Amino acid sequence: MFLNKDVNLDDVMQIIAEKLDAGGTVTFNPRGTSMLPMLRDGDDTVVLSKPKGRLHLFDLPLYRRKDGSYVLHRVVNFGGDGSYTMCGDNQFEVEKGITDENIVGVVTAFYRKGKPYKVNSLKYRAYLEFMFYSKPIRRVIVSIVVRTKNTFGKLKPKKGNKNEETS
Repeated sequence: MFLNKDVNLDDVMQIIAEKLDAGGTVTFNPRGTSMLPMLRDGDDTVVLSKPKGRLHLFDLPLYRRKDGSYVLHRVVNFGGDGSYTMCGDNQFEVEKGITDENIVGVVTAFYRKGKPYKVNSLKYRAYLEFMFYSKPIRRVIVSIVVRTKNTFGKLKPKKGNKNEETS
């Protein structure tokens, strides 16, 4: 029997750490939109394992920020001090200074609509290359879309406000 219940990661982190340290895996449904289009809020399931040594470019770790929040973002660069630079696939601002001590586990697979995807598959690697190297052009496109919405959004009359002349 499976129970679907939202839990606070702080409440189960000790159990998760013990399971990963023992060589097991942990599955959960991540929340949020920062990893779109790869991971859909609450719909997809990720499989976490303990990292085998240092993380690599494009690895997808679950880590804990200094403020105590947990985040699932991708390694996009490395600091000279050995730290990681992270960013969500659906974000443009990077987060620097993440260390191995912050890392809880790393995604080794994910499920969408019950279908498994391994992070070492050719299809997944192609997705990574596209998302990483298209980020500059995607940033420009998003900027244009936002500016267009801001410009033309101001020209629309508000609902219920008819701009008709009366005689």
